[in-house]
Amino acid sequence: MNVSNHTLIPHPFPPNAPLDRDSTLVLRAEQLYKGFTLHHQGGIRLPVLAGVSLELQAGECVALAGASGAGKSTLIRSLYGNYRTDRGAIWVKHLGQWVNLPQLEPHELLEVRKKTIGYISQFLRVIPRVPALEVAAEPLLELGTAPKIAYEIVRGLFIRLNLPERLWSLSPTTFSGGEKQRVNIARAWSVPYPILLLDEPTSALDATNREVVMQLIEERKAEGCAMIGIFHDDEVRSRVCNRRLTLGQDD
Repeated sequence: MNVSNHTLIPHPFPPNAPLDRDSTLVLRAEQLYKGFTLHHQGGIRLPVLAGVSLELQAGECVALAGASGAGKSTLIRSLYGNYRTDRGAIWVKHLGQWVNLPQLEPHELLEVRKKTIGYISQFLRVIPRVPALEVAAEPLLELGTAPKIAYEIVRGLFIRLNLPERLWSLSPTTFSGGEKQRVNIARAWSVPYPILLLDEPTSALDATNREVVMQLIEERKAEGCAMIGIFHDDEVRSRVCNRRLTLGQDD
């Protein structure tokens, strides 16, 4: 795929993908390789992903499984473009066209993140003095949503996630882990992304809010959203995931 500095030239379809414009395929990763060089340990090269491939269909949730260090978080971050893969393709259906994430310019990748791929990490990017309401509404505001509507959507999510109203106008800097996680979930859930990447979205939640998040995932799947996630909670994984992809040294 040829990409200029100013214009995104999408590939009409990824190689070997079904040539059906109504296909439910929304993401295809092909033979991903990713390793890290440990500069403080003599330049040792640590391979993490070795030939990982996957396909993701609209309306399904795929659980990433494997031992600690197998590359689950590395894969999630690669699919979001936080990590550049060493080899391989990540085809994403963006606004009806196929684009290959590793070949995008930074501003093009930001457009894909803004409109197509949402990401819930384990950690909330906390900005001092910025209220939780504004932190969660930021993705909607960047899309041009009117502030009144954006804040109304976030307030509804905060209520559903049982985030106390007294916290809405405060910076999440001093929030508990569970409170920060709920702000993070509301932030991602406010935008109807076609694809969501979930890195342990319920790890810091109590049983009540874990149930809320499972319901949110089920509802978004029913709307056609495709998800890939890391779920260490067996109950959550068995309830919301359609299948699993196990990573390991032989992938």
